[in-house]
Amino acid sequence: MPRSAAHRRVRAVPAPEAPDVLAILVKQGVVNEEQAERVRRAQKVNGYPAEQALVQLGVVNEVQIAQALAAESGLPFVKINPLDLDIDVVTKAVAGPFARRHGMVAIDKTDAALTFAVYNPFAPFPYEDIKRVTGLDAKRVVATQSDVESINKGFYDLKSSLKHAEKQLTESRIATVDLTNQEFLSKADADLDPAAAPVVKALDQILANAFEQRASDIHFEPKRELTLVRLRIDGVLHDVHVIPRIVYDAVVSRIKLLSGANLAEKRRPQDGRIKRDQGGREVELRVSTMPTSFGEKAVLRIFDPEVLLKGLDQLGFSPHDLPKFYDFIGRPTGIILVTGPTGSGKTTTLYSVLKHLSRPEVNIVTIEDPVEMVFEDFNQVQVRPQIDVTFPSALRTVLRQDPDIIMVGEIRDAETADNAVQAALTGHLVLSTLHTNDASSSITRLLDLGVPHFLITSTLIGIIAQRLVRENCPHCTEEYAPTDEEALAMKIPFDKLKPYQFRRGRGCLHCRETGYKGRTGVYEILPMTEKIRRLVSHKAASLEIYKAAREEGLRTLKEAAIEKVFRGLTTTTEMVRVTGK
Repeated sequence: MPRSAAHRRVRAVPAPEAPDVLAILVKQGVVNEEQAERVRRAQKVNGYPAEQALVQLGVVNEVQIAQALAAESGLPFVKINPLDLDIDVVTKAVAGPFARRHGMVAIDKTDAALTFAVYNPFAPFPYEDIKRVTGLDAKRVVATQSDVESINKGFYDLKSSLKHAEKQLTESRIATVDLTNQEFLSKADADLDPAAAPVVKALDQILANAFEQRASDIHFEPKRELTLVRLRIDGVLHDVHVIPRIVYDAVVSRIKLLSGANLAEKRRPQDGRIKRDQGGREVELRVSTMPTSFGEKAVLRIFDPEVLLKGLDQLGFSPHDLPKFYDFIGRPTGIILVTGPTGSGKTTTLYSVLKHLSRPEVNIVTIEDPVEMVFEDFNQVQVRPQIDVTFPSALRTVLRQDPDIIMVGEIRDAETADNAVQAALTGHLVLSTLHTNDASSSITRLLDLGVPHFLITSTLIGIIAQRLVRENCPHCTEEYAPTDEEALAMKIPFDKLKPYQFRRGRGCLHCRETGYKGRTGVYEILPMTEKIRRLVSHKAASLEIYKAAREEGLRTLKEAAIEKVFRGLTTTTEMVRVTGK
């Protein structure tokens, strides 16, 4: 009898009362009477709730609806940033079915109270039940329905998957020595089944979250007792999840299984790739695993075609530099070098150039380690040193394949550099990358690799050094007066900055309160002019080449970033972060 009564009490929780959203929006002046009448007619025809009809007709968006409900109820509105949430706060505050039934999600916890986001502030709220179970007071804020429901589903499902995976793997564990843990602790480890359903589901949810957050990389970093999951978004790493170590061992096995890596090999670095359908488009993930002190670290780099293949006018070249760039890629033969550190956008630049140059009458061949993203219009070759398919050997073979344009992933050694030069001499356009800090030092690097100066002068078209800076969020940028500190950082007298207004993002719903959304390139372009060729012929130092290039109009990376600051595209903070003080 008590159980039945308790069951009836749970079932008797009243359904959330639907507020008259349309009336509230009209009252607050967000929607006029004409728009309201259109919505009512759509509701009669389709039977949709007012919220759905409003959004589908484009009258308002979901955020405006939630803001109106918040204003009407006197509660604050929040845009939930999943990166700021603690999975334990979300999932341990109240049970998942309870949270879904009441249309709420826990987003913060203090010693005295829990804060819940609700999408219907007019529905009955279980204050007393929460206080009785948790011993804490409850506060409410208003969020969009999709935010509340997606957080509830994603976090509770991930927590459930991790919990079930941990239980399943713990129950089946056997005593072994973990050879990947360099602390050499003998301990019980799991007989890992990478295809175990909870493990598969947990990895899928982590990947889905990364795609949703526009991440470029997913880092799985094993510690002594747990594994940290971090996402790189717009070039900055964010801690997002902590998963049990025993579950991670199965997750990394699942990653290796999907990427074609050797499951049994845990002591050597491995590479692989995963192709995944995401919202109707193919997204590729490049996988790298590496043994560390506490086990195998895995990094998944995400290659989205919408990001990797851009129009040349979308890369971020300034009006001053874009004509030079078009001149480079319009040449029929020669070498074009793109330089910069890892993560500076070199691959995006090269792939975008190849896409621009791709035509039915042109044979484009790429040699990569690894192939970043498979693209049907290119003939892509994967370097495999274990079977003697190296950059030099692949390049020698490619030259017998009648290519027009060759892209060499990276010039790493003297043999590759020599073969690239020979390819340019025999009538091919060659694109490649070097790891140097600026454009002028790339020439010195080629000389160091043993390329004769007369071959550099006869084959090198030009060099592009690049970096990526975060762009100001277009939804919340505001003007402000430059400061003394900014003038000092830019090496511009403050008096000259006074007439200008800079822009910065103040932080909003769209940029997760960071003030930045997306990234753009800053470029330093060095063409091989006659003056530069003469200096190279005399084996001049990179500083002399740099000074000559400056006299001929070279703009440095810092100057390119400063121009973007003046155009309101980024901030001086980003300029300093990327190009230094």
